[in-house]
Amino acid sequence: MSRPVAVITETEELDPGPALRLLSEAGFDARFAGSRDPEAIAAAAHDADALIVGYARVDAALLDRLPKVRMLATMSAGHDMIDTAEAARRGLWVANLPDAATEDVAVHALAQTLALLRHLPRADAVVRGGGWNHDFTEVPRRASELTLGLVGFGRIARTLARIAAPLFGRVVAYDPHAADWPEGVERADLDTLVAEADVLSLHTPSTARTRGMVDGPLLARMRPGGFLVNVSRGDLIDADALLAALDSGRLAGAALDVFPTEPPAADDRLRTHPRLLLSPHSAFRTDASLRAYVLGPARNVIAWWTTGRPHTPVVVPGPATAPDPAATAPRTASAQGAPA
Repeated sequence: MSRPVAVITETEELDPGPALRLLSEAGFDARFAGSRDPEAIAAAAHDADALIVGYARVDAALLDRLPKVRMLATMSAGHDMIDTAEAARRGLWVANLPDAATEDVAVHALAQTLALLRHLPRADAVVRGGGWNHDFTEVPRRASELTLGLVGFGRIARTLARIAAPLFGRVVAYDPHAADWPEGVERADLDTLVAEADVLSLHTPSTARTRGMVDGPLLARMRPGGFLVNVSRGDLIDADALLAALDSGRLAGAALDVFPTEPPAADDRLRTHPRLLLSPHSAFRTDASLRAYVLGPARNVIAWWTTGRPHTPVVVPGPATAPDPAATAPRTASAQGAPA
């Protein structure tokens, strides 16, 4: 009896070993392509039942070369690297990791926000340059007198709202898709939110409607001297409009963990503008999240193979695409695990 095949495309800096071992213990022929290149993925996964995806693009052309694949599991909350419409058309499962780094990204966004409000990068530069408080001319505003505005109100934004609420005078959020609304967070339309927020924090996926949404007109509607934080997706922001708002002083500062092009070019002004606080797409990064990003997709694949459904699906096909239990290899209970 042949074993099911699961292939990990690439993991960037993560160690795929624990996931490969977990899959093997569950009865899979587990492989690591180690590449985003479609040719390398197709060679490693030509007979795969499941594909675990890092940043590799999974589109119709690649799926044509993977005729047995019925399950696609991402190593992230985002799944924009997968053509989900094509996956749905083909009757494939797609699963993501919605909670692997929720707390970590929210804490990072708050840390960046507070660093901006307190002008910590400038204060650090003054002291390192031999100066002292008479050389530090920035006057921070008190957080309890400010409004934190959240664009998008999913898991990360809700966690940020909870941990930031004791510090800010108001927390206001915009999300046309959110059904329930917690006490203590005001709901507003986007125009009202932008006009009233002192700090605008982005927490929305990259879609045709949201790409470039933070453009010149939106930034012009923000309060003078406001701040922008983006730990979501780099293409939500028009970079030229952001730089112009910083140059003019309309924005007092911005913090970016994500960029339109990653990594940005060495001469990109986003790297050098003095009012930008930057991190290298690392908001997700903690010891706990790195374990979850490796093991979570493997657990989704194992759950799909053993029960017919992954733990956290985002595309749910018809019942005909569930694995045939008669074709599965013997499984160990310890390999099935729990969702990350």
